Amino acid sequence: MSADIYGIPVDEAILRVGSLDQFARVDRFVEDDGPARGARRFRVVNGGGLEFDVHPDRGLDIGAATVNGVPLAWLSSTGFTPPAAREPEGRGWLRTFAGGLVTTCGLDSFGPPADDEDGVSGMHGRIGSLSARVSEVTVTPELITIAGEVRQTAVFHENLVLRRRITSRVGSTSFTIEDTVTNEGESSSPHMVLYHVNLGWPLLDAGAVIDIPSSSVTPRDADAVEGFDQRAEIGEPVVGTREQVYVHTPGAERVVRVTNAARGLNFTLRYSETLPALFQWKLTATKHYVLGLEPANTPEIQGRAAARDNGILPTLAPGESRSYAIEIEVDAA
Repeated sequence: MSADIYGIPVDEAILRVGSLDQFARVDRFVEDDGPARGARRFRVVNGGGLEFDVHPDRGLDIGAATVNGVPLAWLSSTGFTPPAAREPEGRGWLRTFAGGLVTTCGLDSFGPPADDEDGVSGMHGRIGSLSARVSEVTVTPELITIAGEVRQTAVFHENLVLRRRITSRVGSTSFTIEDTVTNEGESSSPHMVLYHVNLGWPLLDAGAVIDIPSSSVTPRDADAVEGFDQRAEIGEPVVGTREQVYVHTPGAERVVRVTNAARGLNFTLRYSETLPALFQWKLTATKHYVLGLEPANTPEIQGRAAARDNGILPTLAPGESRSYAIEIEVDAA
């Protein structure tokens, strides 16, 4: 189906430009200064008012994103650093957690650091700090596509390959991430994956409302219990506010919506049935004013060892693959 570009069909818009690049393109950059120096960055411009960054050296994750110039994602103080900056031990992940619209966690562990029979893994795993081999960057009058693969492997350990395809229909305000993870090793491997979707100001603001149609919701700890009745509300940033985390079991509709009526913004996240859990990370502190919406392939929030102990640790047999998808769409008045 052909979309409209600034009020006219794409086929007619093409007659009015010398190049498709005038309204739909992928700009490629290599950062030349600061902590990001040497890292690749692709900027997608899709002609519908949607623009977003793809970071090949951060597992093809999504960084800054805007609709009609309005920022959607929370960006942290660390910036988007290349793999060499990663601190793999313990909670060192936080030293290079840049935020961005989508940060992938896994592939064999997410949550707290792991040190168990499958080895040592830092907080939220390795995949989001590994470089991708980019196999496709194409722009047609209908579709923008970026694809590639990221391999998480070690001698005598796991050999997991993430094949990712990011698509955005020209003239739309949406994009889709489709992933397939394959165990190319010779033994079974734990497989935990989580999509850390991070919303920030001005999409996230006082008065914004979160709608998660869940069949059940469980607070992670005492802080979450305290804020349970306000979990769907966003207030003003307050110094020292503590994070609140909730574990949602999806209902029939696998979707999350965040509505900011004052700004005319409606954010929608859809996720595949292969992601049977959703974590909600709510933090309304100053400088850390963020809402995390996190579809995952297991509801165990306490990490790999806990997932194994509770009988809910996903695994991949040699040669086995599993696929996931998330779609992000923003309606702007």
